[in-house]
Amino acid sequence: MDILTIVGTILGFGAILGGQILEGGSMGSIMQFTAAIIVFGGTIGAVLVNYPMHTVILCMKNMKLVILSNEGDPYKTIKLLSDLAAVARKDGLLALETSIKKVQDPFLKKGLQLVVDGTEPKLTREILEIEIGHDEEYNLTSAKVLDSAGGYAPTIGILGAVLGLIHVMENLADPQKLGAGIAVAFVATVYGVGSANLLYLPLAGKMKIKIREKVIRQEMMVEGLIALSEGENPRRVEEKLVGFLRESQRKK
Repeated sequence: MDILTIVGTILGFGAILGGQILEGGSMGSIMQFTAAIIVFGGTIGAVLVNYPMHTVILCMKNMKLVILSNEGDPYKTIKLLSDLAAVARKDGLLALETSIKKVQDPFLKKGLQLVVDGTEPKLTREILEIEIGHDEEYNLTSAKVLDSAGGYAPTIGILGAVLGLIHVMENLADPQKLGAGIAVAFVATVYGVGSANLLYLPLAGKMKIKIREKVIRQEMMVEGLIALSEGENPRRVEEKLVGFLRESQRKK
């Protein structure tokens, strides 16, 4: 689990709700079902209009990037590529064919297959970089879905506030109905601004970071594959790939 996503979400909403209680307000005063329908229903509707179905589905699938930690151990990948380089240098590239079935990462498996098939290093790099670029662009559209939701939610919250005020104006002669209308007006704004800045936009930012981290790992794999296909020294391969790690990872 990505603990910071969980902690940050709980802390953000907890601070808002805790402040409400400390100010002497009740939880019930900000629990307005009508306002929730207007803001969340309206936001989802706007997103569905803006994006095709496959992009919305991709966004839901990529939510696991935000919740789960996909970093793994980069040294395992570096060690694997270093070992493969040693095998290739000693017994030739065809000796790597038995190792392909043991590779779990589909991207690395595809690259290794290209190397074993005798594809020129330049062409191998071009093929893999095209896949990296397309995969990054495709996945970034899922983060844009959350970005859009973060833009729509406050506006729809204002729309909910206007609807609440219209309801208030229609019932000026009946004081008993004024409270409900005013509550919807203000709570809808809170829901819109709160959901955008505590949920949609932070989730979009975290998703973009995780997608970029995946791209960096794939770029590291490409360099390792090209190095072993050119018969570089396994030690030099390992030193080259360590350069893709963050400073904290290198110290470990």
